[in-house]
Amino acid sequence: MPRLLTIGEVAKQAALRPSAIRFYEKKGLLPRPLRSGGQRRYDPSILARLAVLERARHCGFTLEEVGELFSDSGSPSERWQRIAQKKLAELEAMAERIAAMRELLHRRCNCADLDECGRKIIDVKARARL
Repeated sequence: MPRLLTIGEVAKQAALRPSAIRFYEKKGLLPRPLRSGGQRRYDPSILARLAVLERARHCGFTLEEVGELFSDSGSPSERWQRIAQKKLAELEAMAERIAAMRELLHRRCNCADLDECGRKIIDVKARARL
């Protein structure tokens, strides 16, 4: 049987804070560790799970999505692809919103005051509805 790791050892090897590991446990993303003398003790396999969890977080997956990745049916590859496709659609929509925001920010305002600016915005919206 492999030597069990303390939370400090896991944190150091996974480049995480112990509080992050406890948080992931509380959220049900990590299995409950064994206890020895009141301390958490982890099987070294926890490092692989943490690596997947951190990769998913760096890809923008929410904790709920990470939970799906760990608990849904199907192969890990199928689960990853299913969640990744949803995330890619979200990113595409976000990119479109960012492009629209960028376009608005690049426009120059030559209005004399905010009332004039507001009227012009209302006029543009009205023309867009036609």
